[in-house]
Amino acid sequence: MKNRRFVAWERRLKELFDTIDDHLEDTYGARFSIHPSRPRRGSTANKEADGLFNVGASFSPGFGSSLGRGFVVDVDVATLESVPSAIRSRIESDIFRLIRDGLPLYFPGSETYVGRDNGVTKIFGTLSKDPTTVRTHHES
Repeated sequence: MKNRRFVAWERRLKELFDTIDDHLEDTYGARFSIHPSRPRRGSTANKEADGLFNVGASFSPGFGSSLGRGFVVDVDVATLESVPSAIRSRIESDIFRLIRDGLPLYFPGSETYVGRDNGVTKIFGTLSKDPTTVRTHHES
């Protein structure tokens, strides 16, 4: 059985990712054709299951990471087309900014941060009721 506090944290993270998904769909959705086996945007009850984008995260124990354990942000673009690296970079920048700006809104009172580590975007920190300062870290 999952801890009630963790379940609430996951629910807020999903809400943040759904907001990011909407932004990505609105900004980039018309640039690429959706994979033929993927339902069109808004046709399912879960944004992860439809549309061009799927935004999620997977837990990382942090071995070899300067940021330690946290959630590595995963973004799938459901298309058969090649996505140019310049657009991928813009998508990654948008995601980083939206997470950075969204953390204080979705996780008020927690020390939760976003950073770049080993080429990936990671959400890390604690769920304590400390000030909502959001730090950002970039690879050196």
